[in-house]
Amino acid sequence: MGLSGLDESAWGKSRGLELDGPPYPLVRHLLDAAAMAVHLWDVYLSESQRRAIVDGLKSSLEQARGVVALCAGLHDIGKLSGFQFCSRHGRDQLNEAFLADLGKIGVERVGHDVAGMQAASAVLEALGFKDAGEGSAVRRIAEIVGGHHGRFYRNDYRRNAQWAVLERLGGRTWALQRELHAQAVYRLLGEPRVPDAFGAGVAVLITGVVILADWLVSQADYVRGRLQGLEGSLEDHFRRSLTDAPDLLGEAGLEPVELAYPGFSQSYGIDGEPNPLQRSVMEELPAAANGGRRGGILLVTAAPGDGKSETALEAVRVLSQVFHTRGYAFVLPTMATSDQMYGRVTDSLRRQAAHGAGLTLLHSMAWLNAAYADEELEGQGEVLVCDGDEQPGGARSEADLRPRRWLRGMKRALLAQFAVGTVDQALMSVLPVRHNALRLLGLSGKAFIVDEAHAYDPYMQLLLGRLLNWLGTFGVPVVLLSATLPVSVSDRLIKEYLRGAGMKASELRRRQFVAPYPGWLYVDAGSGACTPMSPVRQREQAAVRSMDLRVRIEPVAHSAKAGKRSRLAVIERLVEPVAVGEGGCALVVCNTVGEAQQTYLHLQQRYPSLAGEELLLVHARFPGDVREERTALVTSGMGRGGPRPARRIVVATQVVEQSLDLDADLVISDLAPLALLLQRAGRCWRHENWWTEHGYPGGRARPAWADAPRLVVLDPLAGGGRVPVQWGEVYAEHLLIETSEVMAELDGGTIAVPGGVQQLVERVHGDRADRFDWDDPAKSAAWSAYRGSEMAARGMADVVVVPRARSLWELHEMHHLQGAEDEWEAATRLGADSVRLLCVHRQPDGRITLDVAGREELPAADTTPTASDVRRVMRRTIPVRADWFAGAEADAHRPPVSWAEHPMLGDVRLLCQPVVDGRAQAVRVGTKTLRLDDELGLVRE
Repeated sequence: MGLSGLDESAWGKSRGLELDGPPYPLVRHLLDAAAMAVHLWDVYLSESQRRAIVDGLKSSLEQARGVVALCAGLHDIGKLSGFQFCSRHGRDQLNEAFLADLGKIGVERVGHDVAGMQAASAVLEALGFKDAGEGSAVRRIAEIVGGHHGRFYRNDYRRNAQWAVLERLGGRTWALQRELHAQAVYRLLGEPRVPDAFGAGVAVLITGVVILADWLVSQADYVRGRLQGLEGSLEDHFRRSLTDAPDLLGEAGLEPVELAYPGFSQSYGIDGEPNPLQRSVMEELPAAANGGRRGGILLVTAAPGDGKSETALEAVRVLSQVFHTRGYAFVLPTMATSDQMYGRVTDSLRRQAAHGAGLTLLHSMAWLNAAYADEELEGQGEVLVCDGDEQPGGARSEADLRPRRWLRGMKRALLAQFAVGTVDQALMSVLPVRHNALRLLGLSGKAFIVDEAHAYDPYMQLLLGRLLNWLGTFGVPVVLLSATLPVSVSDRLIKEYLRGAGMKASELRRRQFVAPYPGWLYVDAGSGACTPMSPVRQREQAAVRSMDLRVRIEPVAHSAKAGKRSRLAVIERLVEPVAVGEGGCALVVCNTVGEAQQTYLHLQQRYPSLAGEELLLVHARFPGDVREERTALVTSGMGRGGPRPARRIVVATQVVEQSLDLDADLVISDLAPLALLLQRAGRCWRHENWWTEHGYPGGRARPAWADAPRLVVLDPLAGGGRVPVQWGEVYAEHLLIETSEVMAELDGGTIAVPGGVQQLVERVHGDRADRFDWDDPAKSAAWSAYRGSEMAARGMADVVVVPRARSLWELHEMHHLQGAEDEWEAATRLGADSVRLLCVHRQPDGRITLDVAGREELPAADTTPTASDVRRVMRRTIPVRADWFAGAEADAHRPPVSWAEHPMLGDVRLLCQPVVDGRAQAVRVGTKTLRLDDELGLVRE
């Protein structure tokens, strides 16, 4: 190619390569990235993503393809700067012309991403592009180049264009080489046309493509292979890069697959036909969505156990066909519910012949799942994303993954075609953290499902609303699922999505979006047109799941001195038919771990005849592997398929509220906000209609005493009591007071499920103007405190969250908080910080072991832990509040020195329990003692 003077001694990759040869030329790496961007556009991006970029650029498909490739091809142009001196190996290969014209290199340290942003304007003008003012393509591309390492910077265009600034990047020789490198990319791409200007939102999406392209071609094995036989011309090199791109994409697990839909029953492993809710989505949603172009949002409201998950997956199948998205992200409130859903999705994809499909699990402990084998944690192989000028000490740790294991990284997992995990991983997209643009890229090409949408507090609701706003901008179909979502919350979320799609706030203020219960509401993003589930299907669904839930209120006192009214005495009486009578299954849900442990011990002492699995305790303060075993034991025995135990009492905490498939003959619950009481009650007679039609598991019917579904609420406020001190701030006092009053009206009566559910939710959780009562100061004070807390939470969220997509003017606003660029500095949830606690045992001979019996020693403190060691340790950790360790001696709980730099083990706290006569002894931590008990879990006294 006739680019006389282009100097290939300027290097792009050096670290990790052989030192006896030249480093990888910068121009070659730029061409690799451009070629990969072309392939990503053609193969990886969904049609909906391409359309979003085309619409944002106001261009043709071919023009948009060229713009994306050009941005990728210029991403490292800033390496023609002081960056060249970051590697001695690379510096030694530089031609003398560079060394003779240093300009003011070294006067001020400038990262190559910032250098690229500062130099891009001059480079683009040399290519013939003109600055058209604010929002011009020249300035946008400069911002994209500056953001290719995951953080956007303020682009001071006028200042950057001054020679005094550019001279810090080298003299005229350096400036000329930047222009020649850019010309090489530009010409080999066919000199793509660039629009005069484009918006910031689409620039964020393009940045995600640039980051992905860069990472894919920066794999050390690939760069080494290219170095061994560099093509003689840049044209040949570019052709080879285009040829290599499909293999790189496939090895990374990013090549899309098409599902083969075998029908509803076979797709989800369900023995039977779809219920009316599911059938209505299959039959009625296509007509509602057809003709839409910008996406749409579907709200599904139904009681627990109504098959909302399968309904969502059917909706995604319909909407993906209409809006040309690929795959889905299915997000849930907790790691436990995510793990369970991951297994269900895995089975569903297998049934739909999704061989080779990328499926990832999204949460901080995902790698403990069996799908992530030990050898995949070793970090073998490098991705040479950074080369020295961003961070002292080497490349970023998240890049140390083998190519075909890319999707194991938390920042990459959302790039998979299918993803299941906690909502937190998606919310990171709208927090000012590094690589939020990459997360948005991952979400923008697939449907987005939010399960248990009622489970998020005001802080998370605002973050979720902002995410929906961005997804609305990109035309992503969204499905919200809930059993107990107040209309005020669902209405707000839908409106945020529609604002992102382009509807005006003034127009939306005049509307309210209300879904039938049970049922669904679909809102088209382009027109705002609403389509509800048909009344016929709604009545059919209500009839299928119709249940009159009997409600009984038991006034209780949280004191042993209360005699028969004491909470434990009341529970003992209520479970007697199960414990010593004809049996059955009872679920006792407690508000705190301490009360669950206390309840379990009391029942164990009062009913010593309960043996083995007849009395079980489940809560979040067991070691991870133990909790997983206990949860599986409970769900396998009390799920729809059985085998149903003859006698079982499960004592649990809030861990059973969400997405766990349990059917109890009786549910006993501490007083909780009404929406959560209904969630807990959803575990009562959950599968009765199914069993009535298809038979009970093993032929074991319910005991005679269980003649109807019953919810018993243990209410300490009944009769003028107060919220127990030990509940602390678990639930807002206002919600407990309101719930207590509503439930008192229902005492001895029934709740019509599903017909009466939404009305009850609105009474307690809905927006009402009459909450304040001058005649009841205590109640009004609780309401004022609750409203104040809500407003504060939303205010805090509004401070940290990125702007709405259509309000974003400059890309640096995506990182508007100083010092909040790393994920561990941004919070997706409010509340006390948590740490992971590892309970170990000091044996009499001084050994430190993981088990009290002394058979399994702690990995050696003076050696680097292997992946197997990490898995073994982390599976035994317990999440606890960080403030438990306030006032504790710091050194007493620090992990071994060799763990300090490990990304997982470095933050673990140790509880070293002395072993005396074969028993672990309690350890004082701050003002309390902690001990790990085999039956009770972690006990804090």
